[in-house]
Amino acid sequence: MKQRNFYWLFASVAFFGNVVGSNTLPMSNEYNNIVEKVADSAVDSNEDSSFESTASSLYSSLDLNSFIAPSRDVFTKALKGYYQLAETGKVKNEKLTIVDFSLSSAKPRLWVIDMKENTILLQSLVAHGKKTGEEYATTFSNRINSHMSSLGFYTTGETYTGRNGFSLRLDGLEAGINDKARERAIVIHGADYASPDLVRSQGKLGRSYGCPAVPFAVNEELIDMIKDKSLLFIYYPSNQYLNNSKIV
Repeated sequence: MKQRNFYWLFASVAFFGNVVGSNTLPMSNEYNNIVEKVADSAVDSNEDSSFESTASSLYSSLDLNSFIAPSRDVFTKALKGYYQLAETGKVKNEKLTIVDFSLSSAKPRLWVIDMKENTILLQSLVAHGKKTGEEYATTFSNRINSHMSSLGFYTTGETYTGRNGFSLRLDGLEAGINDKARERAIVIHGADYASPDLVRSQGKLGRSYGCPAVPFAVNEELIDMIKDKSLLFIYYPSNQYLNNSKIV
């Protein structure tokens, strides 16, 4: 328990150091106050309470950069996974992409967060699989040819240019939940059916074969931003996922 609490403290202090501190400037009173608050949380006997406190502080200090924040609950779950997977060395690019499939496809439900600067860099529309639902995503699968989206944590892989143009491969990190992503060719790519014009004309996006497809207008910027081992978290309040995920 103490070792885990120390990890949350270490990660949080390092995170805040990039937000309000500097390698060349003395720490401000504001930074010291944040460190003390996180330290007080980290020594609490309840690890979950400790993490929730840290996550709350990070969420409150998130630089929205004129975007709308993801929900606190989804951010907290994504942050928990980011800390765990970064600790194991699976994260090289310090970006966290969150997709919240509990929202309508007409809403911009994808966020990219710079974890070093605690800043939202991009927010975008994103499509779900054609067998996952219509306007709202409801059903998910890891099966080949299911044409459904898969939930959970992924790392981003290499880029390539294919039939959908500039694309980014994904590797699912959760056995039985999304670990067939490579085999299923689940990638990030641009798509006409993910266009804001389609939302204006029909009130929802079109759907993919399971890929988190985005508007062509942001596709290249997004992929260049998150390629090479950043973390992607696709969320939906599925009891099956929450009960079976070893990360969340």
